[in-house]
Amino acid sequence: MKTELLKILRETGDYISGQQLCEHFGVSRTAVWKVIRQLKEEGYVIEGVKNKGYCIRETPDVITKEELKSRLRTVWLGQEVVYLESVDSTNTQAKRLAEEGAPSGTLVIAEEQTFGKGRRGRSWTSSKGENIMMTLMLRPQIRPEHASRLTLLMALATAKGIRKVTGLPAGIKWPNDVVVCGKKVCGILTELSMEMEDIHYVVIGAGINVNQEHFPKELQETAGSLCLELGRKISRAELAAAIIEELERIYELFLQTEDLSELCEDYNTLCVNRGHEIRVLDPGREYTGTTEGINASGELVVQKSDGTWTTVYAGEVSVRGLYGYV
Repeated sequence: MKTELLKILRETGDYISGQQLCEHFGVSRTAVWKVIRQLKEEGYVIEGVKNKGYCIRETPDVITKEELKSRLRTVWLGQEVVYLESVDSTNTQAKRLAEEGAPSGTLVIAEEQTFGKGRRGRSWTSSKGENIMMTLMLRPQIRPEHASRLTLLMALATAKGIRKVTGLPAGIKWPNDVVVCGKKVCGILTELSMEMEDIHYVVIGAGINVNQEHFPKELQETAGSLCLELGRKISRAELAAAIIEELERIYELFLQTEDLSELCEDYNTLCVNRGHEIRVLDPGREYTGTTEGINASGELVVQKSDGTWTTVYAGEVSVRGLYGYV
């Protein structure tokens, strides 16, 4: 009832009478009033006027299950939400739920993450109430060797969601770092569970720097946040919902072919490496070149400085701008 009530109040945009709410839910005025009171206690500013009803005036920056679901417009992705005040890692929690039989599309989202995971075993933490820490669990019926492409889908969905909600020029540093104005604002980690040649489940975790205002000195040159770039706070729930909606759309396109043939153009338009000189850090060797973006397999197509062409597979190497991170 709380989720639906939030949705009605937000979408009405004006006063809605208590009687209308009672009839909609089939409950008493007292029951409606109790939910309104709970929302007020959670930080929502809801105005109640005699003979007019209720009107929502202010929404706190929360990412609770009710707040997120009241904003989501997806068919199946994220419809099952697990919200946690604090968690070691949303990826770890999503894997636990997957092993317990949670349905595909389950979302784990947390206010605080104490032992998040980054690439190559790095840890990643986030303080309470600042950022988005979320993981989506999927059970795709695809070939295991194609699962790494899901990371690129999440990067594309995140960049598109940021652009939609904030207007900031979010781009993608291949394969899956989302950047704004040359600084990383999102990292993505995909983990896979297989049995023989079948995928049991995939978890895709995203850590998005939304309202963080301070970074450790060693990260200040490369890490940023949407708040610092935009100059104001951003609704984390609105942004998370926008990203999940984008991901549902592009994931269903991906499933038709199991590649990025229908998404290359969108991805390459946002790829910040495109048209620039890059350095490919391959174990044991490195080389420079330029790229026009990815192919249908999600590989980066690179023309080396000697004029020859090669493709770079995500996960094998690191790519940097010739003169810096981007």
